[in-house]
Amino acid sequence: MWGWLALAIGAEVTATMSLRASQGFSRLLPSLVTVAGYGLAFWALAQALTRGMALGVAYGVWAAAGVAIVALLGVLFLGESLTWVQVGGIVLVIGGVLALEMGGSAAHA
Repeated sequence: MWGWLALAIGAEVTATMSLRASQGFSRLLPSLVTVAGYGLAFWALAQALTRGMALGVAYGVWAAAGVAIVALLGVLFLGESLTWVQVGGIVLVIGGVLALEMGGSAAHA
């Protein structure tokens, strides 16, 4: 399950970074990578769900990891900046996902 989710996250991050490079879908290769990446991301997410991962956990981890990774890549490679408020927001999103995961584990104990 987690491998499929990791693939979904990687594909979504790749597609999002390519979306910027596509310049409004005016550049062919980044546009194709964007479409293929999002398609692979949703397919891999569906595979994780089919194999028993809870929807709230899967979507939460997928979204939180995607946001955090894209924000970090934007800072590292695209010259974007993050304020401490934005960093705090990312931390809160990740904390919320952890709460979902831990709450789900406690319910099954």
